[in-house]
Amino acid sequence: MIIAIDGPAASGKGTIARRLAAHYELPHLDTGLLYRATAAALMAENRDLYDEQAAIAAARGLGLTDFDEQTLRSRPIGEAASVVAAMPGVRAALLEAQRDFAARPGGAVLDGRDIGTVVCRKATVKIFVTASAKARAQRRALELAQRGEPFDYDDILGDILRRDARDSERTIAPLRPAEDAILLDTTHLSIEAAFREALRIAETARIKA
Repeated sequence: MIIAIDGPAASGKGTIARRLAAHYELPHLDTGLLYRATAAALMAENRDLYDEQAAIAAARGLGLTDFDEQTLRSRPIGEAASVVAAMPGVRAALLEAQRDFAARPGGAVLDGRDIGTVVCRKATVKIFVTASAKARAQRRALELAQRGEPFDYDDILGDILRRDARDSERTIAPLRPAEDAILLDTTHLSIEAAFREALRIAETARIKA
């Protein structure tokens, strides 16, 4: 069983994906970390984020699991990731690795922005997780507060709106729900409620498959 979870930043898709992976005992891949790691590699070498050839080389040099998630979750890397993720060459370089991960025996859970539309078009379960921009900004602010990091809510909201626009307007694999994806709006849902609804959607799809 392949479960594809898509959605914008801070919608809750990562948490839902991890919970579903644990429930079904399937491996999980946060594909956003691939783009964050690519951006981080460029930043570490002081390379131009808009240098597509350098970004492609960085993407090809990645593993799928050797990530320092805490570092990659920073706001600057998130912004930079959305720049390199818009590059066709970078997406192509990472596509095969993502599909290989999804093809593991028994299946897998992948979350990102183009899993149901590009990476795993024939996924058993497709869920598009969304939430209002304000709710997502509040969640990101809470995460930073819990880590003891300084933040400005208006800056976070601005970052999210810019990323939404960049992700939705790129020519290659734009952020959008797959035609057969089920929409899950988490704006007013707790983590537990969102997971329960996602599990209900997954179970319904699994039974029909």
